[in-house]
Amino acid sequence: MTETARGAAAARAAAMAALLAVAAGGCGADPTPSLFANAKQVRVGAKNDQPGTGFEAHAGEFSGLDITVTTELLNEIGAKSPIFGGVLSKNRAIDLHSKKFDLVAATFSITDNRMLPLGTSTEAGGLDFVGPYASTLQGMLVRAADKDRYRTLDDLVGKRVCVWGGTTSAEQLKETGKQFDTTVLDDAGYCVKALKENRTDAVSTDLLILYGFMQADASLTVVPELAFGRGNDYGIALAKGHRKDCERLRDALKKYVAGNNWTRDLRDNLKLVPQAMADEARPTATEIDALSCRDHPDPAYAK
Repeated sequence: MTETARGAAAARAAAMAALLAVAAGGCGADPTPSLFANAKQVRVGAKNDQPGTGFEAHAGEFSGLDITVTTELLNEIGAKSPIFGGVLSKNRAIDLHSKKFDLVAATFSITDNRMLPLGTSTEAGGLDFVGPYASTLQGMLVRAADKDRYRTLDDLVGKRVCVWGGTTSAEQLKETGKQFDTTVLDDAGYCVKALKENRTDAVSTDLLILYGFMQADASLTVVPELAFGRGNDYGIALAKGHRKDCERLRDALKKYVAGNNWTRDLRDNLKLVPQAMADEARPTATEIDALSCRDHPDPAYAK
């Protein structure tokens, strides 16, 4: 074969390889194997210190809305029962990218930055979300003995308010335009302990989480009038590169919220949430499509 012929053959081979790659991409092939392949046991990062949403009463025994929803969706797609492990809010994205977990279901709010491809955001991005599976405003948890002292956000101006890292809570406090003495601790349990020990005056985060703490401890209470913020949409997160897996879970979630099981499971896990708030927390299929398995929210979706 002449040098010219060899060059032409090499060019044809390269072109064929490119066509095959395009064809594979056109079929929606993910660059990595399915998280649910070969009946492997899925590893799920969850909160272990939030009663009602994600709580580990004994080693390896998790309960809460996050746990129930995730288990329901995995059952729907025929995946093996998951193994849950504790994750700190600030480590949720890190633990997905390091492959410590396949999924994270830990009251993880879907944000534009978290949805962006990895490396295009100042915040840890590179995540796909399945959700929302619940939505909630932010609020305040106080000692029950103090509930009559704090009726508006102005009553807490200058007071000590505890939040934890890796969440949107501190940012939403700033967006109120009011001045609080904000303390940032490592996770939910630390803030609640500080509240019970009179080292802070209030704990601020999503209302669904706060009602879980109120349910677990009658010495604490949520003040309904203190609801504020732009709202948080919870999603089950997975590292990008598993879009087909994400879409399977998305379709399972739409089926789940269309029936009665979502209402049952919210009530079983969060008994004290007012009915009007529970109704607002329930997602629609349109909202799920707008935020699931995307690099950006659907522009037609507005909070």
